[in-house]
Formats: sequence, C-alpha cells, structure tokens
Amino acid sequence: MQFFDITEEMKTSPGEYIYHEPTKQIVLCGSFNRDIDTIKVMARGKLFSDKIENFKKIRINKEERRERKIPRCKKCGK
Repeated sequence: MQFFDITEEMKTSPGEYIYHEPTKQIVLCGSFNRDIDTIKVMARGKLFSDKIENFKKIRINKEERRERKIPRCKKCGK
C-alpha cells in the first residue's frame, strides 16, 4: 500500500478511502472542495473536515488486492 500527495490536478471522490496523516487513520471521503482547500471525511462514525494537505491518496497494487479476498460462507458458498 502506497500513499501519495493530492496535487492540484488530482481530486478525491465521495466514497473513496484516503489517509489522514495527523490521526494516522484511513477515512472515508465525504466532500472535496478545492475552493476553500478542505476535505470533509468520516472517521470513527464522526464527520470532520481538514486541509487537503493533511490527506494522501492510497494506491494498492494487484498482489495486495488478491490478499484481501473476502472469505465466503462455508455453509452456503456465497
């Protein structure tokens, strides 16, 4: 898993997971506003907003995605 800065050309979409550096946790993006330089996110069931510079985008390669497979139900197979 790699983290990289959100530059002027990039933006985040609502529903995307991003990394918040000051709290060292992965949060869910709620809104992105370049005009006032803030991102509103949800972490631990609460909403808060912070400056864009305190967030990083997350990049996961294919091998890491394969490792994160969701276990299936052993009874019904779903």
